[in-house]
Amino acid sequence: MTKRAVGNRGGATKSNRDRGPVMRNFNENTITDAVIERLAFATSPRAREISQALVRHLHAFIREVRPTQDEWMAGIEFLTRTGHMCTDTRQEFILLSDTLGVSMLVDAINHAHAETTTETTVLGPFYLSGPPEMPLGTDISTQGKGDPMIVEGTVRDSTGAPIAGAWVDTWQADADGVYDVQRTTNGAPELDLRARFRTDAEGQFWFRSIAPCYYPVPDDGPVGEMLKAQGRHANRPAHVHFMIGAPGFETLVTHLFIADSPYIDSDVVFGVKDSLVRSLETQPAGLTPAGHPVDAPSSLLRYDFVLAGKRQEA
Repeated sequence: MTKRAVGNRGGATKSNRDRGPVMRNFNENTITDAVIERLAFATSPRAREISQALVRHLHAFIREVRPTQDEWMAGIEFLTRTGHMCTDTRQEFILLSDTLGVSMLVDAINHAHAETTTETTVLGPFYLSGPPEMPLGTDISTQGKGDPMIVEGTVRDSTGAPIAGAWVDTWQADADGVYDVQRTTNGAPELDLRARFRTDAEGQFWFRSIAPCYYPVPDDGPVGEMLKAQGRHANRPAHVHFMIGAPGFETLVTHLFIADSPYIDSDVVFGVKDSLVRSLETQPAGLTPAGHPVDAPSSLLRYDFVLAGKRQEA
């Protein structure tokens, strides 16, 4: 009787991933190098670089804090609950990234600021793709509750030339500090204070809204528990979000912060930059500085955005 080969069932040859010395009996001093060695056959150089760095820093973190088994399981449960908290209208992992300063670090790495272009800041967890497109001058406050505010500005390139037809997405909290996606009817959000506009031939845009209020980020989940444990508040200063784009330009993600808002110097997500802080002007009935009609006294928020040209591929 012929003996059946043990190991390679079906005659399959041993893969590269299985080659090499026997790997067992690891300890605190040898486990990191062993894991990194296993990454030699990653699907790309970049995947290998990222994976190796992740292992090195994660293992170094564990060696530094030396968690108990119970603490380690609490960490696993924290991340699990963070994932379970995510829905189509709430992104708890983005919130976690924001409140740990990671989102702003990634932003800083990827958007080196030129003095001629508008500074970027965090996207935040409340952006919805495909907002309703509205004509210039539309009132985006469907509820009409709050102090009236006019927002106007221009979109230009770094030479000062206007960009016609640029899309301008905007979204903001209401006078109670609540976003539309946080209010639902029959499980669906009632879209409010959210729209897309297109700049005119002179690169101008304007719309009607209400003055936003400062607010706490959602703190009824794992991120809120983390902030409490760290002895931190959960508040963001009043602001209006913008995402602006046009063919041939980098898409800009930024805010305009209201100058006299509480928490302007202690934003929980570290997003405030001096160049993005603006005072609300007093606008009487009549015409705004850009010539837009106003029926009643309101606040005026003005800003001229400058887009960076797309980077050339190396």
